[in-house]
Amino acid sequence: MDQPLPVISYARISSDTEKDEHGVEDQHRTNGATARRLGWSVVAEITDNDLSAAKAGVTRDGFEAMLRALRAGRLPDGGAVRGAVVVADDRLVRRAGDYERFVDALTYDDGRVYADARGPKNLYSEDVEAMGLFGVVISKIEVRKIQRRLRDNHRSRAERGVPVGGTRPFGWNEDKRTLNEAEAPYVRQAIRDLPRGKSLTAICAEWRAAGLRTSLGNEWTLRSLKLTLWNPRVCGWRNYRGEILRDEEGAPVVGQWETIVTPAEWEAVDAVFQARRGRSVGTGQEIGDVLPENHSQARHLLTGVLRCGRVHEGKMCGTALRVSRHKDCKSHLYVCPSKAAGGCGGLGRQGDLVEEYVIEAVLARLEERQARAASAEPWDGEERLARLVAKRSRLSEEWQNDAISDDVYFPGVKKIEAQLKELRAERHRRQAMAARAGETEDVRERWKGLHVSQRRALVFEALHAVIVHPAGKGRKPFNPDLLVPVWKEE
Repeated sequence: MDQPLPVISYARISSDTEKDEHGVEDQHRTNGATARRLGWSVVAEITDNDLSAAKAGVTRDGFEAMLRALRAGRLPDGGAVRGAVVVADDRLVRRAGDYERFVDALTYDDGRVYADARGPKNLYSEDVEAMGLFGVVISKIEVRKIQRRLRDNHRSRAERGVPVGGTRPFGWNEDKRTLNEAEAPYVRQAIRDLPRGKSLTAICAEWRAAGLRTSLGNEWTLRSLKLTLWNPRVCGWRNYRGEILRDEEGAPVVGQWETIVTPAEWEAVDAVFQARRGRSVGTGQEIGDVLPENHSQARHLLTGVLRCGRVHEGKMCGTALRVSRHKDCKSHLYVCPSKAAGGCGGLGRQGDLVEEYVIEAVLARLEERQARAASAEPWDGEERLARLVAKRSRLSEEWQNDAISDDVYFPGVKKIEAQLKELRAERHRRQAMAARAGETEDVRERWKGLHVSQRRALVFEALHAVIVHPAGKGRKPFNPDLLVPVWKEE
């Protein structure tokens, strides 16, 4: 008796409001019934609960694990996999690119199967794949309609002054209407202190010392504190898409919740933050000169490259070091930001010494790369590449003449295209090496004439990061062994 085909049951739901996973569990039960009806056997259940398939920035770990298993034909424990079953296509994908990746993984080998609750689908057939893509497009249109309706509803609720969903605002209770008597006084005092010259840093330190946490339970940072104090909600107004929401007569819409401060008190805070826009702000909160247009361009070689390697409670800080200065140091310093700014505040290095070491390491790497390119043998893959291109053309011609079936053509052409992709990538690497071999100018001489932005481009081409480990308490001699480069592989 033939063994039932082993398949994966995949389930996904965008919003699990009850947080009990009942939706995905129902899908898995339906998938199990579908598999039994078709003579298949579910050997693994893969789930993405409370995850959207329509948003580009969302990574579905379960979906990615399923693709890896389908392409390999095996689960991580070694068990065989020959297909997948879902309740419906829109549980599987909402984006055309994801659907194409799924089809590529499932049809990577012959004999794979796929089905939804309505029955099996032959994804080796070009017509079925096209219909699947068409369904994804229709699904995407529906998603956009839903998003538009949600935006309209959100606008309508805002105009009526109704609190919106999401995280509880700091200073209010879970109903988002009544004040939290433990938190609101801190917000009120901070809003009154800020226009009188008290700094955000001082307020943030006080809130940390008092043991206050954000609504999500995180420690306060300068950014989260600024967003809280600058939110017009504190005086009863609504900020909609960056502007105060107003009625037809131009008056601010008043929300249906208790206020912490008066509109005049919030406007004083708003004036402080507005005055700082586009200007430097000193350590004493004094407003300085207008910043140049290129102020956001890095002026130091290793900002964004150096990372704090200080370990606390078994976890490395990993924060990007910033540039600072000290009266006792002629050079600039690379330091880890304070806790309020997202770092640990416990590490610093003299900038010129660190840069000297990293520059030397990068130049050595560039010289090694140039020497290796100069001694590399010419690429001998052009003939293999031409043979594969010709083979794909012959296969396509045979298929168009009905000499071979779809089941032979599509798996065959996919394998050829995978080989072509690898060969072309290898050719690109060799061409890059040949270009470096043709560079006659010494890399050190070339470095001297480069702008800091060009030097940074070479540093980022060679390095992922440089981990800066702590030197211990007190001033210690510069030790390059505490700088660990993380090189990019070629």
